[in-house]
Amino acid sequence: MVIVKSLLSASTAIMLVVFASSVHAQAELTKGELNWVGCGISKKAYVTSLAQQFEEETGVHINIQGGGATKGIRKVVSREADLGGSCRFSLPDDPREAGVGLEPVAWDALAVIVNKDNPVESISFEDLRKLLEGKITNWKQLGGVDAPVDMYTRKSRFSGVGRTLRANVFADFDKELYSTEQFKSSGPLEKAVVANKNAVGVTGVSSARLRDVKILKLDGVEPSVKNVRAGKYSIYRPLYITYNPDSPRIDDVRRFIDFTHSIEGRKVMKENGVVPYKEALVLIMKQIQQADSAFKRGLNMTVETVKDRQDIVSNQR
Repeated sequence: MVIVKSLLSASTAIMLVVFASSVHAQAELTKGELNWVGCGISKKAYVTSLAQQFEEETGVHINIQGGGATKGIRKVVSREADLGGSCRFSLPDDPREAGVGLEPVAWDALAVIVNKDNPVESISFEDLRKLLEGKITNWKQLGGVDAPVDMYTRKSRFSGVGRTLRANVFADFDKELYSTEQFKSSGPLEKAVVANKNAVGVTGVSSARLRDVKILKLDGVEPSVKNVRAGKYSIYRPLYITYNPDSPRIDDVRRFIDFTHSIEGRKVMKENGVVPYKEALVLIMKQIQQADSAFKRGLNMTVETVKDRQDIVSNQR
């Protein structure tokens, strides 16, 4: 009898320990930290400020690491990060990106940036095409000084900036862009433009505003929040929060997404010069028009381009 009571007591004790451990683990998931990785433009544009405000509201701290849109998708799929940021849609046929959740939260224009001492103020959309094809190689061709153009681009075809340029300017994801130097991420590219009076590059406007560079007008239109929201500026794309639906931290991730869409979250975005996604839904149709315009210019509209456009529109409805 004593042995039975002892066994029962031991079993009860074990159950209590297991239960306590489970409660503790759940508390850790709720009150702990989230790890965010991805698009450097998103990081600078809104994530850092939004994460600080989110922590004040919820007590959940978010560790932030850049690395680019591809990492923002693939590290979330592999659960190396709880959530991330991407400025491009996932690649439809790449298993490393399969199953990722993409929540559009903002709109960001692509800005053509030059050194602040460059006298050029505006270029046309056609000028941008020619720069990226290597057909304009001297600033004199754009009304500037007689000096070579140092064309800076992102290294990867899968970067958010590179993919958007290829889709909206050339309608060809396989297009080889002319460059005199390539960069792994937008941050180093932007810094290089600051340091070189002959340089030109393309980056997210929300990130460019934080640098000591000149942002050129495109077809006479500046990439202001007002012009982007109204769809007057030529090149823009959604910024996404990436997530894994099967993540053990999905509840906190969804809380952050909800906070991003909230009145308070949108206020933080606008204070950082970012257009909240839900405040400019008209841009979804504008994106389709961008693809149509590229096609009508006689450019190469590949099957992948069409499929990617369809995926983007479906995801945003």
